[in-house]
Amino acid sequence: MADEVVLLDFWPSMFGIRVRIALAEKGVKYEYKEEDLKNKSPLLLQMNPVHKKIPVLIHNGRPVCESSIIVEYIDEVWKDKAPLLPSDPYQRAQARFWVDFIDKKMYDSSRKTWTTKGEEQEAAKKEFFEVLKTLEGQLGDKPFFGRDNFGYVDLSLIPFYCWFYTYETCGKFRVEAECPKFIAWVKRCLQRETVAKALPDGKKVFEFVSAMRTNLGLE
Repeated sequence: MADEVVLLDFWPSMFGIRVRIALAEKGVKYEYKEEDLKNKSPLLLQMNPVHKKIPVLIHNGRPVCESSIIVEYIDEVWKDKAPLLPSDPYQRAQARFWVDFIDKKMYDSSRKTWTTKGEEQEAAKKEFFEVLKTLEGQLGDKPFFGRDNFGYVDLSLIPFYCWFYTYETCGKFRVEAECPKFIAWVKRCLQRETVAKALPDGKKVFEFVSAMRTNLGLE
């Protein structure tokens, strides 16, 4: 019997995008179901009753939640193609450390660049660049975080790039001016069809964010 794979997702979600890239890297066919986060579907509430969040991967009727866990699950289930995590236990632990760093530090600092203003926004911009420079340091002169191969850390971080136009426009800065190595890494990732096809247009994301900023009284 063929695998039945369904992804509950929301188009601009950087966490959903990482799952889409992982599925594409593995060549897994799946049904995509777009969620309205203001009116969550009964299926989402049933499949993720604890957090009630996207993304949720449903594999043969069984849900897997939380994007980093989903990506690891995909790597383990479809292990015959394009390994995403390193085989070495220490390298695997290091990759998990940096994905945890991205989830905790990158998400919070980047979000504040467009949800705040004034002194709070200036502090957010400083924190955002500190995070990027830390990641640049970890990347070093390697082509990818997974050394020569695109892997778990790369696919977990690259989805944030489709939000960079929003961060830069709202925060009035240019990432490339401060972190050229980071943007060079972005360009290498975008050469992969699995990445280029998964990332929505940055200006479309900005239009979505502008509506939220208006609701927050920031515009």
